[in-house]
Amino acid sequence: MRATPSRKRALTGAVGALAAALTLGLTGAAASPAAPAPAASPQPAVAPAAPGVAAGPVAANGQLEVCGTKLCNQHGKPVQLRGMSTHGLQWYRQCVTTGSLNALATDWNADVLRISMYVQEGGYETDPRKYTDLVHSVIEQATARGMYAIVDWHMLDPGDPHHNLARAKTFFTEIARRHRAKNNLLYEIANEPSGVSWSRIKSYAEELIPVIRAQDPDTPVLVGTRAWSSFGVSEGGDETEVVNNPVKAANIMYTFHFYAYSHRDAYLATLSRAADRLPVFVTEFGTQNYAGEGSNDFPMTQRYLDLMAAKKISWVNWNYSDDRRSGAVFKSGTCANNGPWTGTAALKPAGVWIRDRVRTPDAFPTS
Repeated sequence: MRATPSRKRALTGAVGALAAALTLGLTGAAASPAAPAPAASPQPAVAPAAPGVAAGPVAANGQLEVCGTKLCNQHGKPVQLRGMSTHGLQWYRQCVTTGSLNALATDWNADVLRISMYVQEGGYETDPRKYTDLVHSVIEQATARGMYAIVDWHMLDPGDPHHNLARAKTFFTEIARRHRAKNNLLYEIANEPSGVSWSRIKSYAEELIPVIRAQDPDTPVLVGTRAWSSFGVSEGGDETEVVNNPVKAANIMYTFHFYAYSHRDAYLATLSRAADRLPVFVTEFGTQNYAGEGSNDFPMTQRYLDLMAAKKISWVNWNYSDDRRSGAVFKSGTCANNGPWTGTAALKPAGVWIRDRVRTPDAFPTS
């Protein structure tokens, strides 16, 4: 069913003015053990984007909504967003700076930034006020640069999203209340559920989504799927459990994650079938193994990218940091040295490869 939320007002020039210069950060490893905290380094102040930088995909497409199995712009035309995910805000805030975000918006030409905030592993649960404020800040900076922003509730271990339901209600109530006038957000409410049934995940979504909608009726919500957001494939299932028992809510999409070296044809086929029946957003993927490390399999990844381009499945790559793993796009030490952010000199092989593909975005329809 086509969702028909009311249109939010267009962003004004006021979004370019940030309330204060704040320090920011990037998120931890995908479905892998927590990365050690980087050595402390001075945190550069983050200033507003340079003049004119906010003329980007949000200006062209406005408020997004789910129409059928697609993500559509304010004119009802299907679009495909392409962008990057941060690494854990508790570990890599030094990788999100004025320079790095300007580079993502204007050198990489990214459409979307996924703001990944871990709930456990030294994240939100240790200091809810600190990490909520940090997410507020990164949202403002993505907005100032004309990018869409995914607010990622990065629950990973434990894998039952109900474990963090009360925290999620508190967090998303504040986020949705403060940012409901914006037209560039998406809410990802459960990063990678695991070890639980689809019905358990569905019940979580159906309890949390009304809490969000009470504050913000318009912003699309992204729902994680079973077995680390694989539509159940990693635990012997498939997409039919969602097709046959979808979440009872409008303007939602389902997430799928893959790591090309580990996740081969069965995963690719599942994504293809699912996207024909359900609205799907690939909110995390890598060219490496499931831990975001090891060798890059670019040919297999390109097969996924070709499929996603053909079916207009939006995607976000993991991750925009200088973590030691091969899946982090920057070479170690880049963030501590505050760049260089533009070009390819500071990029690992995966960074060079994915930057080239982020830089060739979907041809957005504007009417």
